[in-house]
Amino acid sequence: MKRYTVLVIALFSSFLFAQNKIHNPLITSEEIKANIYYLASDDMKGRFTGSPEERKAGDYIKSEFETYGLKPAFNGNWFQEFPFVEKVQLTKANSLTLDINGQKQNLKLGKEFTTVSYSANGKVTGDLVFAGYGISAPKLGYDDFAGLDVKGKIVVVMRYHPEHDSSKSEFDRYASFRNKATIAKEKGAAGIILVNGYAPVNEDDPLMDLRYDGAPPMSDIFVQNMKRLFVDQLFKSEGLNFLDYQKKIDASKKPASFAFKNAKATLSTGVKEIVSKGRNVAGMIEGSDPTLKNEYIVIGAHYDHLGIDQLKESSMYKGKEPMIHHGADDNASGTSGLLEIAEKFGSIKERVKRSIIFVAFSGEELGILGSTYFTNNSPVPLNEIAAMLNMDMVGRLNSENSLTIIGTGTSSEWKTLLNEKNKYGFKLGFNEGGSGGSDHQAFTNKNIPVLFFFTGTHSDYHKPSDTADKINNEGEARVVNYVYDIADDIDLEAKRPDFIKVEEPASRGEVRTRVTVGTVPEFGFSGNGYKISGVTEGGPAAKAGMKANDIIIKFGPKTVNNIYDFMYAMGDYKAGDKVEVVVLRDGKEVKLNVELMAK
Repeated sequence: MKRYTVLVIALFSSFLFAQNKIHNPLITSEEIKANIYYLASDDMKGRFTGSPEERKAGDYIKSEFETYGLKPAFNGNWFQEFPFVEKVQLTKANSLTLDINGQKQNLKLGKEFTTVSYSANGKVTGDLVFAGYGISAPKLGYDDFAGLDVKGKIVVVMRYHPEHDSSKSEFDRYASFRNKATIAKEKGAAGIILVNGYAPVNEDDPLMDLRYDGAPPMSDIFVQNMKRLFVDQLFKSEGLNFLDYQKKIDASKKPASFAFKNAKATLSTGVKEIVSKGRNVAGMIEGSDPTLKNEYIVIGAHYDHLGIDQLKESSMYKGKEPMIHHGADDNASGTSGLLEIAEKFGSIKERVKRSIIFVAFSGEELGILGSTYFTNNSPVPLNEIAAMLNMDMVGRLNSENSLTIIGTGTSSEWKTLLNEKNKYGFKLGFNEGGSGGSDHQAFTNKNIPVLFFFTGTHSDYHKPSDTADKINNEGEARVVNYVYDIADDIDLEAKRPDFIKVEEPASRGEVRTRVTVGTVPEFGFSGNGYKISGVTEGGPAAKAGMKANDIIIKFGPKTVNNIYDFMYAMGDYKAGDKVEVVVLRDGKEVKLNVELMAK
């Protein structure tokens, strides 16, 4: 109890200090500590994007920027709002009725069935068909739909695949629920009911969580998840055993699909997206050089985190009780570094040559939404941004002084500059690519050279235990001073850094396939199709003439409504195959011929 009281006093003291601190133009560990203790406090409740606490943190950052003498970066405004889908909710229109041999059962929502988050909305009644694992993979000699008439019917489909005990099964890329719903729709089914089989063993038979998966809902197919108990009843009505059927399919690797003779279901589905708004916060210093002031350096860090239980799927915490994810290292540390660098540059505004934009992004944990919105709605022309420096998780410098820098290949200037400025004894680890899952990626997608500073992951990553007391404040001060030195050199150098497009492995969105198209997803896009923010230089998409902002709507014979459809469509091809791809470009359909490459 005594230890708890001391901790409360310490947190409260840091809160007061953050609100009334003495501002030092130098980059100090004391100010870094005060900022982190404030941003990662219990009061901030994990700073989930769009939450009141994110707003509170944003107001704090804006207040600091004002104190440093910065000017608002967004046409006189400090904030740039962006919309995003925070979550999905079920309406009152959700029901599931089974009719087995004339006996009707109304299942209980949340206990015996649930509607899946990406289901179409509406109502359908149809005959029931068992379609095994719901996989259609003729190239693997397996098709649960072969010889099966499912048009206008409702298919019952098991989770996983017949090689669920293998970690390297060829069936893996066909096993996602979204893909199974897409296949059922292509075969003409009106609805799909997803169920847990008896293997792998799952005695609890949990229903799926209602979770937004980053893509728009499906059209023309209704998707629900039902308890295994009712599948047992369906099989018993036929004199069959569900467990035996699954064992038979698994052992033979052959489908055993069939239509139930006297069973129907009525599905009613209602899912609505809850749209919220996040905020980027940015201030700027106008350069003093009459020519260079028209070029910009962007220095950024994200200030959002996982909240309490809003982003369960991203959390490494597996406890049942909701807990605050404090996000001290991820990324109150980077935000504090941003504030310190802004303060130091603010104290020497007169000698700053290039203009500098200091931006705290939100929505990073949701998929770099804020930085993507920023680059798509930039307050300055993108071709005038000379470089972007990003800090994300810079608070855990270890005893070996290891500092990872990503993006070192995006300009020919970087490695020499980084080594020259390393007077701090860092053991530097260079990664040439400009991706890496943080906000700098939104800039390298726009052909802007980037550097991403990162002291490494740790056991507290995305857990409630990522707290302010575990930050190496002195170590972070050295890292932030190093980033300042790099930014200062870029500012004063007469020649802006060149940009080099680094060829990298397939980006997120192509992970389940053997081939690559070489596209970069437009994170946060919620329209119809798969929108790309860029293409890999020398990749299939680039060679075919695909461009940033193209929306892929057809891949071969398959319609593409979202990134998942795109992934599923690629699974049918091998390296060297040529595919006709239809994209929407400026509202018009354009046909391109893409020759696929191996990963």
